[in-house]
Amino acid sequence: MSEKKKRIVEYSNQSIENAKEIVFYLKTRFAKKELDNFFKSLIIFEKIVIFYPNIYPASQKKRIRRAALSKVLSVYYSVTKNSISIISIFDNRWDETSKLK
Repeated sequence: MSEKKKRIVEYSNQSIENAKEIVFYLKTRFAKKELDNFFKSLIIFEKIVIFYPNIYPASQKKRIRRAALSKVLSVYYSVTKNSISIISIFDNRWDETSKLK
C-alpha cells in the first residue's frame, strides 16, 4: 500500500483572526467545554486533511473546499502540492457573509 504524502497546514491571517473572534465569543458566552471542543475539532480536522486533502467537498471552482467540522463550525481551505491553506474559520451561528474578503 502506498503512503499518502503528508502536507503542512498553513493558517492565513484571516483564518487566525477568525479563530481569535471565535475564541473570544466562546469564552464570553459558553463554558470552557465549548472552547475545548473548538480546539479539538481543529486538531482532528488537521490530522484528517493532511493525509486526505480532498475528503471535503469542493466549490464549483474546485479551488476552495468547505469542511463542516460540526453543526456550528466550518473551515474553508485550499490544497496545493505541499500544503493545506486554511482560508477562513466560521462559526455558523453568525452571519458570515460580511466576513468573506
